[in-house]
Amino acid sequence: MKQIRVSANPGMMQKIDYLITRAKAEYALQIAHIETECFSHPWSEKQIKDEISNENALFLTAVSDDTVCGYVSGQLILDEFYISNIAVSSEFRRCGIGSALIKSLIERLTKINCVLLTLEVRESNSSAIQLYENFGFQYIGNRKGFYSFPREDARIYTLYLKNNQKEKLN
Repeated sequence: MKQIRVSANPGMMQKIDYLITRAKAEYALQIAHIETECFSHPWSEKQIKDEISNENALFLTAVSDDTVCGYVSGQLILDEFYISNIAVSSEFRRCGIGSALIKSLIERLTKINCVLLTLEVRESNSSAIQLYENFGFQYIGNRKGFYSFPREDARIYTLYLKNNQKEKLN
């Protein structure tokens, strides 16, 4: 299992260390709490556990002292990866965790000959859009009325990857 240790020192906040690794079922309750905090239609603890155990899914967590700070999840379909969710707990935002999760995801997917990552994001989520654009994701279109509570269009972003040597998703 590949693990990445990262340190963050965001402005006035205390330095935190966190480890990015594959999610464990024991983290599902904490992830569900972050889901509730971040999304109007959060996944349940059971849905999260199912996704963690799904062999076609990749679910990464950033963990500090047994506390899940953030996560990214998605499905690998053939050589394309569809990001389902990415979220960082409000107490850990602006620490670089979202960027570290995306960077780790890209590194892992590049190693298995994945050719692209794609995702939807609310049009009003300017901080997420900026994050994706900083990584080179390209805006490719809209999905009208994709989100509800509140109803909003989604922007579709895709990042095209270069292929490297093929390895297992782990």
